[in-house]
Amino acid sequence: MSFSLSKIVVSPEGEQLYTFEYAALITETSITVVEVYVKLGIIDAIGDLLHSREIARIAQIQRLRQDLGLNLVGAAMVLDMATEIAQLRAQLKVHQSYSSNTL
Repeated sequence: MSFSLSKIVVSPEGEQLYTFEYAALITETSITVVEVYVKLGIIDAIGDLLHSREIARIAQIQRLRQDLGLNLVGAAMVLDMATEIAQLRAQLKVHQSYSSNTL
């Protein structure tokens, strides 16, 4: 299945989706790399389409691999941990806000 780079596809949530070809172009990788990331579960695809956040994740992984010399699994783990830390910080902020309002 082939898509034009200019084709606009929107998810049921109203978010724009992008082709593997577009993701490869933007992240300066190849379609094969994008497909491997999907097969390994490093990024999530909707059929042959990706959310912009998944394209950003590809770019971040590429930077971690090039700049820090991390392997693919290590780069994915760093991003997963960073996401988890951000979520925990947000939860802590909500908890602190709730605690200070009940005093």
